[in-house]
Amino acid sequence: PAAPPAPIGPDKRTTLERGATGDKHRWSRTSRRKNTSTSWRSRHALQIDHNGLMLAWRVQRVGLMLLALAGAPGVRGVVAAEELREVVVSATRTAQPRLDYAGSIERIGAVELALLGAQHYASALNRVPGVLIQRGSGQESLIAIRSPVLTGAGACGSFLILEDGMPTRPTGFCNVNELFEVNTDQAVAIEVLRGAAPALYGANAVHGIVNVITPAVTDLARVRLALEGGSDDWLRVRFAGSWGHLGLLGSASHDGGWRADSATDEAKLNLLGDYSLAGGELRLRAAATRLNQDTAGFVHGFNAYRNLALSRSNDNPEAFRDAWSSRLALRWSDTVGAAAPREINFLLRHSSMEFLQHFLLGKPLERNGQSSARLSLSQRGNRGGLRWNAGSDIEWADGELLETQAGPTLEGSAAARAIRPAGKHYDYDVRAITVGAWLGGELDLTERLALGVDLRADHTQYHYINRMRSGNTDELGVACGFGGCLYSRPANRNDHFDDLAPKLHLRYHVNARHSLYFVAARGFRPPETSELYRLQRQQSVAPLHSELLDSVETGWVVSAVRLQASLAAWTMRKRHVILRDSNGFNISDGRTRHAGLELSLTWQLAPEWQLAVAGSEARHRYDFSLAVDGGETIVAGRDIDTAPRHLQSLRLRYRPAEHWQSELEWTHVGGYFADAANQARYPGHQLANLRLAWDFAPRWQLSGRIDNLTDSRFADRADFAQGDYRYFPGRSRSVFLQLQWQNH
Repeated sequence: PAAPPAPIGPDKRTTLERGATGDKHRWSRTSRRKNTSTSWRSRHALQIDHNGLMLAWRVQRVGLMLLALAGAPGVRGVVAAEELREVVVSATRTAQPRLDYAGSIERIGAVELALLGAQHYASALNRVPGVLIQRGSGQESLIAIRSPVLTGAGACGSFLILEDGMPTRPTGFCNVNELFEVNTDQAVAIEVLRGAAPALYGANAVHGIVNVITPAVTDLARVRLALEGGSDDWLRVRFAGSWGHLGLLGSASHDGGWRADSATDEAKLNLLGDYSLAGGELRLRAAATRLNQDTAGFVHGFNAYRNLALSRSNDNPEAFRDAWSSRLALRWSDTVGAAAPREINFLLRHSSMEFLQHFLLGKPLERNGQSSARLSLSQRGNRGGLRWNAGSDIEWADGELLETQAGPTLEGSAAARAIRPAGKHYDYDVRAITVGAWLGGELDLTERLALGVDLRADHTQYHYINRMRSGNTDELGVACGFGGCLYSRPANRNDHFDDLAPKLHLRYHVNARHSLYFVAARGFRPPETSELYRLQRQQSVAPLHSELLDSVETGWVVSAVRLQASLAAWTMRKRHVILRDSNGFNISDGRTRHAGLELSLTWQLAPEWQLAVAGSEARHRYDFSLAVDGGETIVAGRDIDTAPRHLQSLRLRYRPAEHWQSELEWTHVGGYFADAANQARYPGHQLANLRLAWDFAPRWQLSGRIDNLTDSRFADRADFAQGDYRYFPGRSRSVFLQLQWQNH
């Protein structure tokens, strides 16, 4: 189709909750080695997607009616009732019934994850209301949890990624793609907390938490092997086993790539150990991951994703990403029979990455890495109806970043080329220490009503060491034309940030199956080191503050034999949002506001049939006006770009016998603006997926899935920048088949 009229207003590249996708990347094994040498809708908005809104309303109206059925007598069917029970561990690091948690949390269990057989973690997380993971190339992604899809250097700081309750990255050193460092497809569960998180976690738990829970050794079969093949030369081998107190699980996969020059090789390994020690339980967890991928960039032009040949093309065959990570975690707890259980957590982490920034003029190469350690102590108790918990943690980290450009910049205007010199752009080291403490309690005011109060205090300190000349010259000290070089390096300095995060909640048990709750909470994140020290133009110091988010939420939870459901309404305001202004300076003057409604429902229709619904309606808006980098002006009240107002999914599961199960899934992503001016728009899309599993012999299982069953043309991500539409096109119909053998 012909392109629409050009958007009104100047073109842009806003770094506020958008920016340069954080870290878009590419890898070509031949060229790689050569490169390493050196509101609700405002009246100004476009037409509303009425069909999507009406559908969302119908889904949630049905959900409300089904909630009323929760009190009906339940029956246990072939789709086991145990799969409907929700056990929450992320909120307190101990198991607790869903009815006892005041807040929004969703659990994706082992049975569900096994049936999914996800090629990418987005397949699992997008089943959660209020969550949208937009896939990039290979294993890359961008995250939205009660938020727009956030991009840019600090976007990842708004979401806390955990493995068994411990952060996978240190404060200040996140990465927008860090979820690929966790073994999500072999987890025993994934829990997603939406909104500002409990005081237990502190920094970076702003919009939400993703906690990947590894299995206990007793959860593993003696031996399990699985071989999977599928479209686009997909091949994956998965294995798991247990021997006494030890367990091992891992996977190795190759994806030939749906698009040209976009192959991905990935390996993940987890070692598990569960022991009794000193009257308590000791858990040992070790993890290692490796990723090598060729990265495909955007396709350009209005509705380019609808053209199959163009979607399969790749204008950046030289781009790549190599990433490594390892973690060692020890947890000791005396939870069995102790009046005031204690817990000690110790964690060692290392990660490193090398990738070509093909999305920047000059295509510089970045190498970064972090080594860190974390110690956490906590204790909880129960006395006279008061349940309390307290703890502290300390984290040390040492991170480094090097950016180099092999040759002169050949793209863009004369001015753009002149300010991007060859050689080193940044070379620095940051040593960080974070100390935090929390205290919380919940008091039974009556038999049904409980009041909880929590308080978290954090102190984060960065010691920055510049290994190059300070200022915005090239690496030899030569000034660039047109007002100086683009890349600016601060002199050595120290920065610190102090944050307090209170939380208050009320929880009311209507009866044994229903509860109501109210929560007021604050989330915070200190600036990322790349926001503080990776400056541009004439800026020598970035006077940034910690981003703060204040939220209020009320909800209704139902937990019965046949029905699990939750309904939540929330509103949030965010302050000190970090962005880049029209001078190219990093500032923390942004403000945003957010509001929404979420529904999650799993209903046992009959012994063989199960229905699951997830839906959200939300509005994310700017709450300030400012001219920003790229020539665009943000106007208060407009929608933040890449913020769909409605997300829905519907899943129908059929399990006629213990040895057979199937699932048909429908997902809907509503339309959204692709630019902050609210002039360019992506219309949204709908997808269908089919999954089957058959235990055809006592130790054998055959499973398969068809993703994008109807072969729809859609975009995983839509964007408008530099006067052009650009997209990450979604995969066409893909078929996968797996054969699994296990010895119990």
